[in-house]
Amino acid sequence: MNAVPSCVPALFRALLAGSALGLAPAPATGLPAGLAAKPAVANAECMDCHEAEFKAPRKGLPPAWIGVRPELFAKSVHGRLNCADCHATITETPHASKLPPARCASCHEAATRQFGASIHGVARPGGQAVAADCAACHGNAHELLPVKHTDSPVAKFNLLGTCAACHEGDNTRQGLKNGDAIAHFRDSIHGQGLYKMGLNVSPSCNDCHGVHDIKSIKDTAAHTSRAALSQTCGACHVGVGKTYAASVHGQPALQAGGKTAVCTDCHTAHDIERPGSAHFKQTIDQKCGQCHAERLANYRETYHGKAMLLGKANAATDVAACYDCHGHHGILKHTDPGSRLSAANIVQTCASCHQGVNASFAQYQPHADPTDGVNYPALHRTYLAMTSLLVSVFAFFGVHTLLWVARFALTYCRDPAGFRAARAALHDETETYRRFDPYERFLHMLVVTSFLALVLTGMPLKFYYTDWARLLFNLLGGPEAARLLHHLAALVTFLYFGLHLSSLARNLWRRRGGLRNPATGRLEFGRLWAAVFGPDSLVPSFQDLRDFLAHMKWFLGRGPRPSWDRWTYWERFDYLAVFWGVAIIGLSGLMLWFPRFFTTFLPGWTINLAVVIHSDEALLAAGFIFTFHFFNTHMRLDKFPMDTVIFSGHISKAEMLTERRRWHDRLVASGKLEQHRVIHSDWAERRTLFRTLGFIFVGIGLLLLGLMVYALLSRLGH
Repeated sequence: MNAVPSCVPALFRALLAGSALGLAPAPATGLPAGLAAKPAVANAECMDCHEAEFKAPRKGLPPAWIGVRPELFAKSVHGRLNCADCHATITETPHASKLPPARCASCHEAATRQFGASIHGVARPGGQAVAADCAACHGNAHELLPVKHTDSPVAKFNLLGTCAACHEGDNTRQGLKNGDAIAHFRDSIHGQGLYKMGLNVSPSCNDCHGVHDIKSIKDTAAHTSRAALSQTCGACHVGVGKTYAASVHGQPALQAGGKTAVCTDCHTAHDIERPGSAHFKQTIDQKCGQCHAERLANYRETYHGKAMLLGKANAATDVAACYDCHGHHGILKHTDPGSRLSAANIVQTCASCHQGVNASFAQYQPHADPTDGVNYPALHRTYLAMTSLLVSVFAFFGVHTLLWVARFALTYCRDPAGFRAARAALHDETETYRRFDPYERFLHMLVVTSFLALVLTGMPLKFYYTDWARLLFNLLGGPEAARLLHHLAALVTFLYFGLHLSSLARNLWRRRGGLRNPATGRLEFGRLWAAVFGPDSLVPSFQDLRDFLAHMKWFLGRGPRPSWDRWTYWERFDYLAVFWGVAIIGLSGLMLWFPRFFTTFLPGWTINLAVVIHSDEALLAAGFIFTFHFFNTHMRLDKFPMDTVIFSGHISKAEMLTERRRWHDRLVASGKLEQHRVIHSDWAERRTLFRTLGFIFVGIGLLLLGLMVYALLSRLGH
């Protein structure tokens, strides 16, 4: 039985013959005693039947090696063993056709014991046929290479592919989860370290999950369980692990059953990315919000939160995320002297982005809740005041507009032909009168363009949670570009407001002689009152109240249709709203633009007030302009589709006699009517251009109005 058959290759026959004769020394591998003893059955006898052949396993399949390849077995870690060392039931040849599988435990007792308690070892006896066994990971036992051999299936650079055989793609149909984990790992910072940079120190699957003792993450004994995860990650990230263990997250995690954030909550499990990447910074807020939902919701209402959510990935690093203020792995309670938010450190923390700030600036409350009147009383009162203003203005003018629409509809139904004739007369430009001079039209163009720019760049922040807001910010170039455009539009706003005030002062100075008594030379209150509140002034007066009441009577069919002077009461309201808006929106906007300056003499929490005031007042202004102002000016049935007076500067004779009869009569009485008659005009050449611009402006406004309404309704739906 000790003779080596001639069919075995010469080299391998020599090895087998030596082993069979007991001439080969036992391998120094710590094998159990007795394996080096003379075998009961020589390997050469086994090879008589089991030497590999290169043939097709079945008809129609390509040829493959079937059996044991002597040259590969000789190179394997089992090459010096006898077949009967693993196939212990073989005592003679030939043997029974059905043999029990080879027993790895005879040499690998500890590993086999660990494997038996692992998720793989438990699954296979439990009926999971696809659960891994020794060969599934280590390969064919007759060709098995050392673990550190570069060709081994469980070598560092090959392990991912070995695990992928069961844990990727279609194998999820066999009951396995996380079918995309392998692909995510390849793109992660760990996978890139292994496969792009060739760093052998980068972890692979077994560094986190274990080797033979892999368990379900729900098992507290698993290396990847929440209780053990910080120690698993800390095996490589030693310094981070120590810092985390002392943090508010790490201390409860070390306690039994502690519910707190662990490594994978922030960094994920398989698709870990560089913490310094913009994408990580964009997503970390949402991860923090999984535990701190209320804090995240309030943070989202700040510029930091909105810009982070709206920003492009390559621009998001310009605004603060949660960890910029609270820290990374060493987060502590703000009452802890070592916390970045403690009284001793918070100014320095803010100064990391806002250089030169003081302790007052640090009083800004990034998580303040305006609906919480107990903890934030001043902010809550401001919120209630602005909400009340919004509701009251929209309710009042909403009813006003509905009544006007109803009155127009009733008038049209009673006499359609007469209504159409009157409307045609209003648009007849055969005889026109000047209402706005070129300077006033220029200022209005500045108003329109700057206002639309402010809304386009500001409303996405107000409605940051919508898809259209993110799309619009991306089209504008991201948060930084939008902020720059918003500031430029604000400067134009201050410019036209300053030009208008200087114009008023100049006109008042020119008329200063008319404000004095010719006899005494003294300033008369009556003359000053007439200059400020007279019919040629845009300042609201008691006459506007009388005009409003007359208009309401006409709405309700209780009086004739009124006629106005040079200005109507709603036009004066619009004018007053500009002063109010520039003052309120402008001042609050400057506080948000230059918070470091304003907090040199104001407490930091006033910035929170400025946010509410600026946001709600801007919503009021945009909503009012795009609804009631557009209706009063362009969308009324007698004006539709557009009133071009602000572009042409003149109105028709019919409009002057029907809508502004009192102004016409005053001009006739003073002999100044002919001064307003338009004799020569280039409006015919400019009409197409300016009507096109007008439709573009109105179209943008209506589009923004629709998006705003959609955003408000979607918020209410949630």
